[in-house]
Amino acid sequence: MVGLEDDTERERSPVVENGFSNGSRSSSSSAGVLSPSRKVTQGNDTLSYANILRARNKFADALALYEAMLEKDSKNVEAHIGKGICLQTQNKGNLAFDCFSEAIRLDPHNACALTHCGILHKEEGRLVEAAESYQKALMADASYKPAAECLAIVLTDLGTSLKLAGNTQEGIQKYYEALKIDPHYAPAYYNLGVVYSEMMQYDNALSCYEKAALERPMYAEAYCNMDAGNITMAIDAYEECLKIDPDSRNAGQNRLLAMNYINEGLDDKLFEAHRDWGWRFTRLHPQYTSWDNLKDPERPITIGYISPDFFTHSVSYFIEAPLTHHDYTKYKVVVYSAVVKADAKTYRFRDKVLKKGGVWKDIYGIDEKKIASMVREDKIDILVELTGHTANNKLGTMACRPAPVQVTWIGYPNTTGLPTVDYRITDSLADPPDTKQKQVEELVRLPDCFLCYTPSPEAGPVCPTPALSNGFVTFGSFNNLAKITPKVLQVWARILCAVPNSRLVVKCKPFCCDSIRQRFLTTLEQLGLESKRVDLLPLILFNHDHMQAYSLMDISLDTFPYAGTTTTCESLYMGVPCVTMAGSVHAHNVGVSLLTKVGLGHLVAKNEDEYVQLSVDLASDVTALSKLRMSLRDLMAGSPVCNGPSFAVGLESAYRNMWKKYCKGEVPSLRRMEMLQKEVHDDPLISKDLGPSRVSVTGEATPSLKANGSAPVPSSLPTQSPQLSKRMDSTS
Repeated sequence: MVGLEDDTERERSPVVENGFSNGSRSSSSSAGVLSPSRKVTQGNDTLSYANILRARNKFADALALYEAMLEKDSKNVEAHIGKGICLQTQNKGNLAFDCFSEAIRLDPHNACALTHCGILHKEEGRLVEAAESYQKALMADASYKPAAECLAIVLTDLGTSLKLAGNTQEGIQKYYEALKIDPHYAPAYYNLGVVYSEMMQYDNALSCYEKAALERPMYAEAYCNMDAGNITMAIDAYEECLKIDPDSRNAGQNRLLAMNYINEGLDDKLFEAHRDWGWRFTRLHPQYTSWDNLKDPERPITIGYISPDFFTHSVSYFIEAPLTHHDYTKYKVVVYSAVVKADAKTYRFRDKVLKKGGVWKDIYGIDEKKIASMVREDKIDILVELTGHTANNKLGTMACRPAPVQVTWIGYPNTTGLPTVDYRITDSLADPPDTKQKQVEELVRLPDCFLCYTPSPEAGPVCPTPALSNGFVTFGSFNNLAKITPKVLQVWARILCAVPNSRLVVKCKPFCCDSIRQRFLTTLEQLGLESKRVDLLPLILFNHDHMQAYSLMDISLDTFPYAGTTTTCESLYMGVPCVTMAGSVHAHNVGVSLLTKVGLGHLVAKNEDEYVQLSVDLASDVTALSKLRMSLRDLMAGSPVCNGPSFAVGLESAYRNMWKKYCKGEVPSLRRMEMLQKEVHDDPLISKDLGPSRVSVTGEATPSLKANGSAPVPSSLPTQSPQLSKRMDSTS
């Protein structure tokens, strides 16, 4: 799902520059078409001519006329405004502000001048002052539509700022204030939808998305967020959005993430979707092609980890081991934390890294290209991103290639698609040597499992298997609802129908919504499973309570083709054996790797029938189930899945091999970038389809091209509020 979107490049605000204090707009048609050769020197004719020149983007000529008028009449309010607008288009904000301020001094109720002062405040990030200027403009002229539209925009921005600061209710209030000013402002409805969705008020969220789409029929992101868990419909929606806006990052990345939930790897469609997105996205970013990092294969190397998930999030349970057990004398660690809101785990990670001599940098809110510059300045040898195509990712930084070696790991079960990423870390069970799944990156297989789980200290004790006291077996899953596809439900229904009196417990965030609960139960009933045999639990806030909820189930059922990761580890740590199924893609095989390395390879099924049979067999012997439950935590703790020191050694060895290859001139991403350039050069249709190339041929990043070689002209009005992404977690 996507979040509060930045629509800067697509939304064009109402025109204010031709407006005056009464809210009217002068144009070439209303002022009369004057020949450029006609000599106009004074009075209203001069003003009209200057306005026409300005309307035709001849700002320098118009500015000269306004200045000539003001030399003769320094109290001409409209000339001051016109001069200010011309200066504004030339990025001379301070001088423009002086012009508008003088106009306001001469005419304190001039709505146009007040509105332009607000615009300048907004461009400088002074949202409160901007809002005050727009409000004064509306007090001067309540019918002045540009001021109302500007005020709605800035109130929406204020709402987003408050929300990001943790003041959600105040943020919601600002969104509603924006809609009171301008009931047709679609982004305010959209942002409300995002916030309501995060608050698990899904019916309210859907209503807001629908209103956003009604006000702006081509609102791609609103359509994306309208679907409560139908992956096929969601993918269709994303693809329709991409027809509207082929470069929509939100729609493009959410489509890729969603495809993992249903694609079983029977063809190359999933790979091609990632590769095509990656090529298009990379071409929107400048790339570095050389680095100053000393090419010494044996020297200490600097590893950069970049992620928004250094808090109590799925990824955090797998990044803690390397942060803790790296040999900091040989592998210096620099953490780039894009966490939106830090928690106790964030601070614990930061303190741990700093104490060991590493570096911690908070990068939330910093432009991705600026982050790339930071990475380059920090002399990072290997940059490891931990997010993939999930929310708040920094793939824009990876697209710039700021580090000599770039790696993807943990947070996403597939290729990034970016030709600038060299390697993806995995293992021989999640991605077997004979895998048919294609990757843009080269695969690097760790000696054991590609993950190392650090259990929560708040987990609490393992409880006896509930079947002993219940007299029946309870199957369960705490996976993301998106992973529980109709096919998964069909197989689960077969299992429960084959085990008399058995029950199913499912916990996930959306079950706080009655309509989602009912739809889930109805689907199971259609498959022959009575709803009275099913317990649906919503999100459990405290980690201890969440972990203890595993005491409700005897057997955990994994999802497919997108298997659980954190949930599987949690289940095993709490003594609940998990049945999983092997498949043709990495996402399908994560459970295979985890279970095999823990010593439960016998619970890995090869197909659906075997999955059902394994589950039924496991449920048939409660005594054996109880014995396994009480030994499972020790079994897991002693396995490679929880051996942090050993894991760090294997990971460091992989990093060292990557670095040695780089020192010998083996850079997979450089080869790919050269290939991409050649293909684009040889086939102009590719260039037309993917958009303008930004590939650098020097050691410095090439700046984005600007019209006529100059800085872009600022919009007359501010645009929509910044992005707040809604998360679809990949590892839960």
